Amino acid sequence: MIDSWLLERLVCPATRTPLIYDEAAQELVSEAAGVAYPIRGGIPVMLIEDARPLAR
Repeated sequence: MIDSWLLERLVCPATRTPLIYDEAAQELVSEAAGVAYPIRGGIPVMLIEDARPLAR
């Protein structure tokens, strides 16, 4: 579970747009960039090179 305070402040590093928390997949989704950033051990990994492309 991601802290709501943190989630409100995180933005996509590529587009600077808000992220959507996908609790089931443990990812932060950027619809604008078309990628999902993983959450590992409760810590968001906000590296563009670690983001997973979304199926379109």
